Amino acid sequence: MSSEKIAKYLEFWEEEQNSAYIYRKIAIKYDDSPLAMVYEKMADVEIKHAERWAKEIEKEGGNVPEFKINLRTRILAWLVKQFGPEAVIPSLQAGEKNGADQYGVIADARDMSMDEKSHSRIINTIATGVTKGLGGSDVAQLEGRHKSAGGNALRAAVMGANDGLVSNLSLVMGVAGAALSNQSILITGVAGLLAGACSMALGEWLSVQSSRELYMNQIKIEKEEVESAPEEEAEELSLIYQARGLTVEQAETLSKQIMSNRETAVETLAKEELNIDPAELGGSAWEAAITSFVLFSIGAIVPVLPYIITSGTPAFVLSIGLSGLALFGIGAAITLFTGKTVLYSGLRMVIFGLLAAAITFGIGRLIGVSVAG
Repeated sequence: MSSEKIAKYLEFWEEEQNSAYIYRKIAIKYDDSPLAMVYEKMADVEIKHAERWAKEIEKEGGNVPEFKINLRTRILAWLVKQFGPEAVIPSLQAGEKNGADQYGVIADARDMSMDEKSHSRIINTIATGVTKGLGGSDVAQLEGRHKSAGGNALRAAVMGANDGLVSNLSLVMGVAGAALSNQSILITGVAGLLAGACSMALGEWLSVQSSRELYMNQIKIEKEEVESAPEEEAEELSLIYQARGLTVEQAETLSKQIMSNRETAVETLAKEELNIDPAELGGSAWEAAITSFVLFSIGAIVPVLPYIITSGTPAFVLSIGLSGLALFGIGAAITLFTGKTVLYSGLRMVIFGLLAAAITFGIGRLIGVSVAG
């Protein structure tokens, strides 16, 4: 078992050394830019991690070899030199995420896992381009920069109604194709509505509640880190602001001001590092579940309504017509996110939705003929 630990620790040690090497190469490329210091400090953190793994290797009776740059790092360094740091950012993000995941399952490496996650967030901040054009007057705008709750809620509403409409239209058409009675079609449609809506609501509740529990645990860890290592948290916060374009002095002044109050520090760190608002924690699980149930039901009731007021061919034609109009409306709403024309997006949604209904109708007809025969 000791040999397995040594092999794993050696792998970690080598990865940290290679990460530090590439971060220093990037820092050199940035020259006098504030980002140069950001990458230098991240390199220092990686070296500290490597030193800890070296101690673990020796503790297990292993020997720490002389560090040699691996081929992958040499290639990354060449890319940085030839094409700039932007060419290797995706690789850096993947490496930090992998490190955070691996360290996360090791009890004594939780702090290193958080460091790797922090580096990933900093690199992501740089990659999204928010490092340009920021000055001291923009500091107040940093809070809430990434919030898009309104857009996400609207997107969820449209998609929820679309799921209910397409799934229940397909179900109703499948039963209609089997030439069952109007009552059977109506019962099937209502059952499909309730089953789908309940399933969507339960899934949404579990998703949001799990996220809330995860966020609460992350905030708890953040509180512990603020209490045990406030200097390191201040440095991390400073790096984030430097990555967003503030000067070293501005970033350090702002981070010290925030860290002077432990309660507001935890809240700010949760927002800046984790993109979590402690006041919301991802929203209410019950609100999400009820909303999901209602939205799915609104879409799912459309193909069923005609069978409530009439029957036979008129109900069938009316169901297709109403569903087609609703599909076009949903397609038009989706243009808010895609930027496509209303006609293009609406017709595309109608074609795909009715195609799914036609397939289930055909299957239902085949089954109905087979059973009748």
